[in-house]
Amino acid sequence: MAADPRGFLVYEREAPSKRPVAVRVRDWHEVTATLDDEAAERQARRCMDCGIPFCHTGCPLGNLIPEFNELAGLGHVERAAERLLATNNFPEFTGRLCPAPCEAACVLGINRDPVAIEAIERYLSDEAWRLGVDRPQRPSRSTGRKVVVVGSGPTGLAAAQQLRRAGHEIELLERHDRAGGLLRYGIPEFKLEKALLDRRLAQLEEEGVRIRTGVRVGADVTLSELVAEADAVVLALGSTRPRDLVVEGRQGPGVVFAMDYLRPANLEALGTPIAGAPSARDARVVIIGGGDTGADCLGTAHRQGARSVVQLEILPEPPRQRRREDPWPTYPVLLRTSTSHEEGGERRYARRTLRIERHPDGRVAGLVTEAVELVEGALVAVPNSEELLEADLVVLAMGFVGPELDQLDPERALARTHSGTIATDERFATSVPGVFAAGDARRGQSLIVWAIAEGRSVAHEVDAWLMGASDLPKPIQPSARPLSVA
Repeated sequence: MAADPRGFLVYEREAPSKRPVAVRVRDWHEVTATLDDEAAERQARRCMDCGIPFCHTGCPLGNLIPEFNELAGLGHVERAAERLLATNNFPEFTGRLCPAPCEAACVLGINRDPVAIEAIERYLSDEAWRLGVDRPQRPSRSTGRKVVVVGSGPTGLAAAQQLRRAGHEIELLERHDRAGGLLRYGIPEFKLEKALLDRRLAQLEEEGVRIRTGVRVGADVTLSELVAEADAVVLALGSTRPRDLVVEGRQGPGVVFAMDYLRPANLEALGTPIAGAPSARDARVVIIGGGDTGADCLGTAHRQGARSVVQLEILPEPPRQRRREDPWPTYPVLLRTSTSHEEGGERRYARRTLRIERHPDGRVAGLVTEAVELVEGALVAVPNSEELLEADLVVLAMGFVGPELDQLDPERALARTHSGTIATDERFATSVPGVFAAGDARRGQSLIVWAIAEGRSVAHEVDAWLMGASDLPKPIQPSARPLSVA
């Protein structure tokens, strides 16, 4: 029995339901629900089973999208989940956090709403746990080789799990007191409840991955010591150096980086408040940066009880429909509205911050901004457009510029790119023998789906380097240029 060949004509796209704004801003629980069985089946039947599935070109993991859609559309949920897990270690993360480049490449999306691939993925992931499909996979043999993975974000977790399933002894190091990296400290609870992360970490430990937290490579142990004690080292450090704002008045209280704001807020949401942490309660908040991190700060400010929130973006407002410059199946630059934007606040585009004004006692008073416009690709100030925007708290969410390498590699043994990332060859090997790098530390700031794909790719290469060959699956496009998401 085949999937419904007319499903895309019969069924319309259905988005997962969301909790009402007035309710959800009072707590930290997830905003978006998982599709129910019938809705998931209908949405899966919308897949056209294209002769050339362009959704594959949009997915760095190479997820078998038409295959798991067909199985889900027929009600074969367990088999569909197995197909999804064959290419994606953590679909519960991508099903909640990925901007879904696969949907931008969906053939149905040429002239209709694309298949709700991300929502189907989340449904299959949740069902896989409920039905026991996503179970621990302990290796049937031991290779006697040890690999140390530095960094427990999505890249490090994927690399550790894949290499452990290949039979290697795995030690996963995290500098913070809890594992998870950006998933733990950067993603708010209302987008990803940390119980899901803890469940996945428990699975890795049950499979035999040894997770050690509070270990700072370069301080508690050196990179040279790791190389000496292990057969291979994987650096999955992420891109954690924030881009700064260099203007008058930047230094002083009331101006914080996004991660310095989100991390204590996430801990407080889980019942571990940090004394003296920045808070938006009763404050006029200005967020500089219009991307996903800025939106996360926006939703956090709502839940902390901000008096007002304004999010500034230096670029002009993106179009609402695909432009000629972004033809299908490329990932288009579009105006995207997150659940945080639905909850309130103001978005201002094409505004550049000139300086930060302060009260005599040093507290932030506001920002002086000016309008800018794009002229032949350059941002040019609009005359007589200066404006004072009152603020009590300024959050800098302007992205990240590379991994933190000064402590880990003070002797600069690791070759670096012109942008400050770790240089590797096509097999993810660095300039230090036996040391590999993957994820944002190698590519620069990117998407969670790319992070997992990089983890799976580096695992394949490390396994092949240790054993001469590898049976670990490898994503279809691990070296492609990272997507730029507005």
